[in-house]
Amino acid sequence: MGDCSGRRAIVTGGSRGIGRAIARALTRAGAETIILGRSQVSLDEAVHAGDASAARAADITDGPALRRALEHVLSDGQVDILVNNAGSAASGPFLKDDGAALASMLTQHVAAPAEAVRLVLPGMLATGRGRIVNIASTAALKGYAFMSAYGSAKHAMLGLTRCLALEHARTGVTINAICPGFTETELVLGGVQQRAAKLGREAADMLAEFKNSKPMGRLVQPDEVAAAVLWLVSDAAAAVTGQAIVVDGGETIA
Repeated sequence: MGDCSGRRAIVTGGSRGIGRAIARALTRAGAETIILGRSQVSLDEAVHAGDASAARAADITDGPALRRALEHVLSDGQVDILVNNAGSAASGPFLKDDGAALASMLTQHVAAPAEAVRLVLPGMLATGRGRIVNIASTAALKGYAFMSAYGSAKHAMLGLTRCLALEHARTGVTINAICPGFTETELVLGGVQQRAAKLGREAADMLAEFKNSKPMGRLVQPDEVAAAVLWLVSDAAAAVTGQAIVVDGGETIA
């Protein structure tokens, strides 16, 4: 486990947070890792730091741009590992959403990953080997109030994962999802800061309370999610497919 020498990987949303931790882990394990993201500055910084081999700027919500980026990567050789990580989170009361938030979440967490799989899967099937990992969420496993758009999309991502895994179970390609709990990233920390500002409270105090509310008394670390990805793409996990691997510090069983 952990040796990805001679393999090529794509990580969407790979310039920050969980995606960057995954790209770093794959690169250090020997993979040629290509990251996709919206900010060329962040992408270049990740490559310069040695966390990725190369980068392509692409917004996953722009279907043609996503296809062009993936086709460019594929033109240079076979892709053995695909990690669909890119995406944001929308929150708010269901009745205040005119449908835009739901449409956006479905595009980011279902349509874009499906398009990426559609492009890389044929090459994997041709070689009889491949690993696809979709970064879902505990929101794919349980409901959260005021998260109907995000939760619905992540449930759909997990459904897509399971269906594709069964469809290709005899091909040598495995397709799994990882469901992280609240992870210490800019996305989560920024949400805490926004909430604190809205309530007129100190962000540090709210963050401490938030962490203390978790079973382990802390947030999941990006590197812990990346470690689960390394296992899933290894030969040790060859019989694991269609699974939702939960990395949440016990949140979904509390």
